[in-house]
Amino acid sequence: MQDPDTHKKREQAAGGGELAAEDQVRANTYGLLGSLLAQPPNEEAIELLRQIDIQESVHSTAMTAAWHALSLAARRASPPALDDEYHALFIGIGRGELVPYASWYLTGFMMERPLAQLREDLMRLGIARQEDVKEPEDHAAALCETMSLVITQTSALGPHEQKSFFINHIEPWMARFFADLQHAESATFYAAVGAMGEQFLDVDKRYLDMLPH
Repeated sequence: MQDPDTHKKREQAAGGGELAAEDQVRANTYGLLGSLLAQPPNEEAIELLRQIDIQESVHSTAMTAAWHALSLAARRASPPALDDEYHALFIGIGRGELVPYASWYLTGFMMERPLAQLREDLMRLGIARQEDVKEPEDHAAALCETMSLVITQTSALGPHEQKSFFINHIEPWMARFFADLQHAESATFYAAVGAMGEQFLDVDKRYLDMLPH
């Protein structure tokens, strides 16, 4: 599939402020989801998930439970099994069990209007796709990575861009994708990824609802 670092931000003007702690956690979580959806985790990534320090969420007990389930799934996982699972879910012969693209979920076809709208927004935000990446930009991994990037660039872009990107490109379909991932026949470890992703999007939506327009 694609490199976890699917997009890169063009050089930011100097003078940005320090990122708030809660926003750093949000950016890191989107980055983790992007990495797990871009390619199967290697042994180092699995070990990090096994040892993750899970704190009780003040926002959602379901979110805390999802983190615990993901860590437990990582303890039971191995790189060869995850390679097979990822291939069955997202690649397959011809196509995988799931098609993790916004255009597919929203229209039933690839390379449709949702992708065109996303490309317009990426250009406006100054986010360029790496030349060696061949996957369309509306892949779930790429969108999570981009959301992480938008959060870390809040001082330059403004908090309203986070909300706008989420509403336009993540909220319309990604929770449904994560729900499908939890029930996919080929999913074991990735069922836990789906549960964590679904709960995190619910928490993040409530957080973004509190941001100014």
